[in-house]
Amino acid sequence: MIENLTLEQATGQHQALGTAITLQIFGTTDDTLINETFDLIDHYEDLLTVNRENSEVMDINHAAGKEPVQVSSAVYGLVKLAVEQSRENFGFNALIGPLVKLWAIGFKDAHVPTDEQIQEKMKLIDPFSAELDDENQTVYLKKPGMELDLGGIAKGWIADRIRDFWHAYGVRAGIINLGGNILLVNDSPKRTSGQWTVGIQDPKKPRGNNISTVTVPECSAVTSGTYERYLVVDGHKYHHLIDPRTGYPVETDLAGITTFTKDSVEAEIECKRLFFAGHPIEGWHDNPDRIGAVFVYNDEHIEYDNFDQ
Repeated sequence: MIENLTLEQATGQHQALGTAITLQIFGTTDDTLINETFDLIDHYEDLLTVNRENSEVMDINHAAGKEPVQVSSAVYGLVKLAVEQSRENFGFNALIGPLVKLWAIGFKDAHVPTDEQIQEKMKLIDPFSAELDDENQTVYLKKPGMELDLGGIAKGWIADRIRDFWHAYGVRAGIINLGGNILLVNDSPKRTSGQWTVGIQDPKKPRGNNISTVTVPECSAVTSGTYERYLVVDGHKYHHLIDPRTGYPVETDLAGITTFTKDSVEAEIECKRLFFAGHPIEGWHDNPDRIGAVFVYNDEHIEYDNFDQ
């Protein structure tokens, strides 16, 4: 019976992707696969990071305005997804790096830039200025100063690759936690129904304090919120989620949004879509891969999309 999986588990912790990572595999105490997974995460970070001078993504950035750069199939596929989603103009933009660096919210030099400075950086974030060549798997940023940053979806994509890796090794149940980006693998060992219980972060309390919980099948849970990184100037709060359509932090009554979808990279994307919308989107959960969403507003009221509460 699946309940017996709760008797033993392998757990490991790791620092990568700019966050604390926790992996759990139920039904074994052998941490070999956990450690191999950490090696896999480090490999993908080496390919995708923009926090070091050398990576495939940084090769693209260094060549901005100069020449196309050929990258590996994995990186090209993720870049293509990021650029295509950015072109939909719903709020997610993988080219937003120059604007984010200008505001620097969450860092020592955080400040409110002038409108003129913002408009200058806006010229460098157009996703239609990223040229993709499927045949040669090259990426070309047409303007000098453009920057590609996959941080908005990379954790989700890596979580999905970890799930694929675990499936190949026959993992019966597990939890992938990439710094709050959660991917639940197979059925929960704690319930005969196989359902998992996931907490919804209370935006006014430290991480790990829940304002609500939901019960879900195997899926990914991703949260976006205004409460962890922000700047206060003259009594006005500027959070770190910059709207690429305006150049300023998005104006919203939302404190946080958690999306539940089949794949983690989709949860990343849909979390941004719903956050920038600021409210549930009619028909959003008609897609069978989208399980539901929980909206927590600044006044602490909660709205559940497709959950019975």
